[in-house]
Amino acid sequence: MNFKLFQAKNLLAIFSLSLLSGCNSSTNEQLFDSSKLSRASAEEVEKVVEQFILAEDSTVIEIPAGFFELKTQLIVDNKNDITIRGAGMKETVLSFKDLKAGGEGVKLVGNRIKIEDLTIENAPGDGIKAQHAEDITFRKVNVTWTHGRKSDNGTYAIYPVQCKNVLIDECVASHSKDAGIYVGQSENVVVRNSLAFGNVAGIEIENCDNAEVYGNIARDNAGGILVFNLPGLPKADGRETKIYNNEVLHNNHVNFAVPISDEPNGNTVTMIPPGSGIVLLAAKDVEIYGNKIHENKTVGLAIANYHITGFPMDAPNWSPFSSNVYIHDNDYKRTWRFPDISKEFGQLITVHNATGIGRTQDIIYDGFWDKNLGNEIKSNPMKICIEESQMADLHFSLFDLWEGEENIKSSKDYSPFVCKGQITTDVSAITDLK
Repeated sequence: MNFKLFQAKNLLAIFSLSLLSGCNSSTNEQLFDSSKLSRASAEEVEKVVEQFILAEDSTVIEIPAGFFELKTQLIVDNKNDITIRGAGMKETVLSFKDLKAGGEGVKLVGNRIKIEDLTIENAPGDGIKAQHAEDITFRKVNVTWTHGRKSDNGTYAIYPVQCKNVLIDECVASHSKDAGIYVGQSENVVVRNSLAFGNVAGIEIENCDNAEVYGNIARDNAGGILVFNLPGLPKADGRETKIYNNEVLHNNHVNFAVPISDEPNGNTVTMIPPGSGIVLLAAKDVEIYGNKIHENKTVGLAIANYHITGFPMDAPNWSPFSSNVYIHDNDYKRTWRFPDISKEFGQLITVHNATGIGRTQDIIYDGFWDKNLGNEIKSNPMKICIEESQMADLHFSLFDLWEGEENIKSSKDYSPFVCKGQITTDVSAITDLK
């Protein structure tokens, strides 16, 4: 089911909104100006490359201050107890703008690997990718892109996938064409005290078990924080994610993601409308609390099921429904800006919400549910619980999309979802990583 929302009866309203809303924001902001750093000599660059090539277990790779222009990937391959340490994220810069072959700037495979105190710029693919790693730490690492059209930038800045015990602490990720901080198909994950800006998605937790995302700032992205479960991946449904004490601010950046292919599920993040704070998609066992969700022009928090994508939903050991979601004690502030209509999901929210055409929504629920679990949404079969003290003053929309695009309905009635949920996570294995 795919909602082509440019219906004739809504064209005038949408056209009027487009005139009022104008362009989505964009930014080329950088954490600091790396051009002011002294350039490392060819010999100094070669020494860094040699340290990676020759590294054995229990090696500390020290990279001094300077701007290092690299023409090759830096790879740690199946090594244990490795530390990669720069002189500081504003002091040591690894630039991969001249890298012609390979995707990632830095790739890490092994156990008990730590990378810290440096910046990575302009990798042709991902900035740092860790795969099949256990006990992996990213601390005080900045990953960014500084050149060209943003849609030509790399996909992920910080990218652990199929890992166990992941700590991302005091990091900065900007200008990736998918997610700045992306953790996929992993278990026991902490993302804390970090900053993500200028990306399509700031922070994304995808198909992960036991994840905590707290103390972060996600600002000026198209979408601030995403929790997704996608079909057809080696690790199916992820569960138990807590998102708390974050600042999710004015994520109104243009969505510059490009489809990987014309095939279904080519790139789900392309559907995210600019102005999205927190988005759940087929998410399971999620608790969201204590967050500042401010000035995201389309929606502060969206609870969505995979149906909304229009992509195929047949996959083993996976469910397209969001379920067991507990939202409480967050602080919402709407913006004066008009919501986004560049994406179909944004059109749904902007035109068909229960508050009025062109009004930003604080919380929306797309209203799909597993009909094997209940006959009506009012019985709350998916266990969506919302306990917000200012709920009566919020813009809330519950959609009814079962009859397709010709008969979309919405309601302000949040009463079926006033309940107390309970989510447990266990990331004790990584909270003491040094």
